[in-house]
Amino acid sequence: MSRQNLHEQKWHKFLKRCWPLQYIPFIDFVFAAGSLATGNMREDSDFDVIVGAREERIFTVRFFCFLIFKPLGWWAKHPANNRQPTTDNFKDKLCFSHFVSPRSYRLSPPYNEYWKKLYLSVIPILGNTTLIQRFYRANEDWIGEARLYQENPRHKYKKDGRIKKMLEWLLEETLGDWLEKILKKIQIKKIEIAANRASVYKPRIIISDEELEFHPDTKRIQEYLKRTLE
Repeated sequence: MSRQNLHEQKWHKFLKRCWPLQYIPFIDFVFAAGSLATGNMREDSDFDVIVGAREERIFTVRFFCFLIFKPLGWWAKHPANNRQPTTDNFKDKLCFSHFVSPRSYRLSPPYNEYWKKLYLSVIPILGNTTLIQRFYRANEDWIGEARLYQENPRHKYKKDGRIKKMLEWLLEETLGDWLEKILKKIQIKKIEIAANRASVYKPRIIISDEELEFHPDTKRIQEYLKRTLE
């Protein structure tokens, strides 16, 4: 299969699988990232996404993503150890590796060529264009190129539906604050257990109320940087 055909096939499958995101409360935007956005995918590639979450609801957003996509069989799982994972763990599944909130729109360093290429290529598929542009502007100083939002047919979900608005209303104040605290405690415990079992290369893990990032093995990133410097 040609790279162009594979690219279109992957996008078609991704868009058929990302529709539940429009119903998850407190998601402000979603970007397609990684190989799907850059066009460097393989037959066994997964679908990297970056999720913009509402302030003080980042753990709630991640929980709902897991709650929906795990039972559907669309939640990518990359074993955090030195064993070779099977393609069934991640092929054509969504990899929720990065969640950001307004206070973390400007991403954490390092600001190297790998991350610059990644964030220049992200493609919005869901969310308010004003917030998407705010994310772009928060990073334009280190990316080195100002980005403006451009219409594209893959940005299918631009307005919040009734179900999402209803869930946000139910979880907006006291109940939502309580749920966020519980979900934060549970998720941090699980993340720490997984990290303690891991045997990986220079993991890039960020866990806070403003940002969640999970790149448990950065070996391929270092290899990319080495090639660009040669």
